[in-house]
Amino acid sequence: MMNHQHTLNQKIVSPSQLKDLAASWKAEGKRIVFTNGCFDLLHAGHVAYLSEAAGLGDKLIVGLNSDQSVSCIKGPKRPVNNETTRATLLASMFFIDAVVLFGDDTPLELIKTVLPDVLVKGGDYTVDTIVGAQETIANGGSVEVLSFLPGYSSTSIIEKIRSSS
Repeated sequence: MMNHQHTLNQKIVSPSQLKDLAASWKAEGKRIVFTNGCFDLLHAGHVAYLSEAAGLGDKLIVGLNSDQSVSCIKGPKRPVNNETTRATLLASMFFIDAVVLFGDDTPLELIKTVLPDVLVKGGDYTVDTIVGAQETIANGGSVEVLSFLPGYSSTSIIEKIRSSS
């Protein structure tokens, strides 16, 4: 019988492990896709976005904001789910190959480490406002902006829950 928890934990990697993993995938000729976010309350919009991102290459790496980083971005009452929970939920998705936590304001150092073939962001970004876009393009990669499914937002879900209690 397979130990699924072990498999999930193997997908959650440190930045140094990620560097080695990305190098081995590149050596195998795999197309690496990188995206990042808080992914506080995982919802159908996240799943659709991440699945679409995975379809742009062979390996999907998700940079995950640490708890401290989420609090700085979203406010002191966030995240609702801690980084261990958020990382485990992401790692459970079959189309995500690696999850790496980062505590900086942006994932720029991770992007410079990985130099993905495709850098993906969702929403209303433009290429010139995406952190790591210049580095990715300079290395021969591309940058894609995917539209979010309308009607899904962790913030709106949290507000709905708080107003109903």
